[in-house]
Amino acid sequence: MIKVLVINSGSSSIKYQLFNMDGGTVLASGAIERIGEATGLHHHRSYQGSDITESRHEQRIADHREGLLHIGALLRETGAITEISELSAIGHRVVHGGESFREPILINETVLQKIRDMIPLAPLHNPANVMGIEVALEQAPDIPQVAIFDTAFHQSIPAHAYRYALPESLYTEHRVRRYGFHGTSHHYVAKQAAAFLKKPLESLNLITLHLGNGASAAAIAHGKSIDTSMGMTPLEGLIMGTRCGDIDPAISFYLGRTTGLSSDEIESLLNKESGLKGICGVNDMREVHHLAKTGNAQARLALDMYCYRIKKYIGAYYAVLGHLDAVVFTGGIGENDAWVRERCCTGLETLGIALNAEKNIIVSNAAFDIDGEASKVSLLVIPTNEELEIAQQTVSCIKNRGQTSVFSSPY
Repeated sequence: MIKVLVINSGSSSIKYQLFNMDGGTVLASGAIERIGEATGLHHHRSYQGSDITESRHEQRIADHREGLLHIGALLRETGAITEISELSAIGHRVVHGGESFREPILINETVLQKIRDMIPLAPLHNPANVMGIEVALEQAPDIPQVAIFDTAFHQSIPAHAYRYALPESLYTEHRVRRYGFHGTSHHYVAKQAAAFLKKPLESLNLITLHLGNGASAAAIAHGKSIDTSMGMTPLEGLIMGTRCGDIDPAISFYLGRTTGLSSDEIESLLNKESGLKGICGVNDMREVHHLAKTGNAQARLALDMYCYRIKKYIGAYYAVLGHLDAVVFTGGIGENDAWVRERCCTGLETLGIALNAEKNIIVSNAAFDIDGEASKVSLLVIPTNEELEIAQQTVSCIKNRGQTSVFSSPY
């Protein structure tokens, strides 16, 4: 059995899933939260066929090293593995790979140092990713470990789309450009869309919409990302739970002059106090809907602004692609919020986008279409699975480097 552990290390958390890659099934999953605080929290699930066993542990977890030790202990206690050496590989989510990484890569000290070099581009994320890798390498030095980058899928974007209209030196010396994020999710659902439509991915033009607390759009031409809404950081683009998305950059200077806020305070405001939360006070879309139904004008405005921004990107990316085969909705909101999907598609009939209201209210854990008979463009709802995509890319990466005796998975 090929067992791959996927690790997503945050500043005070570690999320993980253990896969049996022979069948692409989950053996265990969980999350450790509040690392370094007085009381940590560890949720763990074990899967045996259709049986799911859950456990919850509250205790102080001093650091990521101790957190990974807890994960290893629970995987052994629940029978998911007998020893760490039983793992075939470990796949690590890394937020920012800059221009250095266009694909998954087997981790060594040189690779790890290059990931450290990306910290100025992602100071909130890459340090935690590096920490998770360092601890995992320390605890499992003989297990192949692979880095999967959120930015990698978007490295196919051409210069006219990724460059900003700024002095050349800011790009060449300071790496200022569009990188894009959510690449693992956009790549996964693009492949799933191709399978659903029974066409080669290389033949398709898609607009993929990852709509969750973080949100981004991608224009995919012949299977390659050619533009995406997030920029040098995840702040640009669509309206999100707490992020503002596209704004006039001069607003930051204006706020500094008129409010006395520091640059750090403005950065925090735009990332953590804006978006849906900034408009109506809550960032959970379900709460926004609830407020709107009670007549809250700000919540209604938040919904209008959210869907309007998405519709603008659909139109822009349609123009860039020239021909569009499908629009794909994914992420927590994209997969579950029929109202948002309908609102985003309403009025686009002249572009060949026509939604079927009855199909749109279907609730399913599998991919399904919501396009009407008159629609020339397929409209798809596809659940994302970034962890499985990381596991698949981990296996492919190691297979491509000659370790095929262990990795005979179809992935």
